[in-house]
Amino acid sequence: MRHGPFHDWRNVVYLLYDLLLILAGLGLIPYYLLRGLKYGKSRRGIRDRLGLYAAGHLAPLDGRKVIWVHAVSVGETRAAVPLLEGLRRAHPDHAIVLSNVTETGHSIAAELDCVDLCLFFPFDISVVIRRVLGRIRPELIVLVETEIWPNFVRLAHRRGIPVALVNGRISDRSYPRYKRFRRLLRPILDCIELYAMQTELDAERIHDLGAGRDRIGVSGNLKFDMGSPVFETGETDLFRTRLGLVPEQVLLVAGSTHDGEEELLVQAYRACLESNPGFRLMLVPRHPERTPEVAGMITQAGLETRLRSQCEGLPLDAETILIGDTLGEMLKFYDLADIVFVGGSLVPVGGHNILEASLLQKPVLFGPHMNNFREISRLVLFARGGRQVNDLSDLVRVLNEMLAHPEQRERMGRAGKALLDRHAGATDRSLELLSVLLERRG
Repeated sequence: MRHGPFHDWRNVVYLLYDLLLILAGLGLIPYYLLRGLKYGKSRRGIRDRLGLYAAGHLAPLDGRKVIWVHAVSVGETRAAVPLLEGLRRAHPDHAIVLSNVTETGHSIAAELDCVDLCLFFPFDISVVIRRVLGRIRPELIVLVETEIWPNFVRLAHRRGIPVALVNGRISDRSYPRYKRFRRLLRPILDCIELYAMQTELDAERIHDLGAGRDRIGVSGNLKFDMGSPVFETGETDLFRTRLGLVPEQVLLVAGSTHDGEEELLVQAYRACLESNPGFRLMLVPRHPERTPEVAGMITQAGLETRLRSQCEGLPLDAETILIGDTLGEMLKFYDLADIVFVGGSLVPVGGHNILEASLLQKPVLFGPHMNNFREISRLVLFARGGRQVNDLSDLVRVLNEMLAHPEQRERMGRAGKALLDRHAGATDRSLELLSVLLERRG
């Protein structure tokens, strides 16, 4: 006797999940249309997310086996670059597909020569995922960090497509929440054939949530393998001139900032200007759409703003704060910086990747809320490649100290880069684990 579709409680859960996503999509589609119009990708982004690819869009995949790598946003995409390059070298006949959720991540992905096709990740609705998997037909799916979408994972598994998680991590903040839904998570985790986790603690946590120990390995953190971008001296000088900066000015670039942080950074800037008239500040909000809000706050503080998108080379005076309102230029901003502050850390967001500053040999500052990057922040502090500040007064004190001692800034930058060099190797370990899955598939 055949069981009805609702015999298994999980079918009911997936049905409810689909319904919730469909309802959410009624609001998300207009949202993505508005964002896409701003960044010039409106129709393309929505079509990708619905799995409705234009004629010829998937042509780079014709007649080729496919490896699909998914990285949610900028940080995960940059971390995945050495892995993508390694997959290209090891499997030159395969087509490499890279998908992202955010426009910022997609803008980085579109610049990569090692990728054959960049897509926006589809809505995780069963009918959409079935359509997408049927069109792309990947031989292997690689998820970067904790991008586990239930329908995507289970329907790929049902088609016999191996799914691997690389650079896996379970943050201090996420772990208790995941544990509450362990019963729902376990069937999804059973569909993933490989977990290449960053640390032993991450490995223990994913096992506690339901992943089989025989599927778990510790590969290290891909972020330590990021390749240094090459900026020509002339290009950097031209960019600095375009922003209105002169060599004797000392620039603090505050990247990936969130609501509540920009105001503290502006206050710290004004406090440091008293004894450091050559000090300048650039704010780069994590979400560019917050630019008007950030600019309004600066104006209320009695200062002026200059948008990176509107810079015309006019000298940057002490009363003007730069705002990075463009996509995909964070490393260019960091390259100009004398000091880097990484946001999401003075407010309880969990922090962002501080190794991007170390990659460019820049001294990095960050706040106390680094639970998403607990191991990285510990290593950077131990290596003396960065400083942690607890609040506004601490930030002012440390900035004044670093502004007064350029040799300290240079020493911290070198120490951060040396840390990266010492911990490299996660890419090779991850590639070895992935090669086993591909051989098994073959």
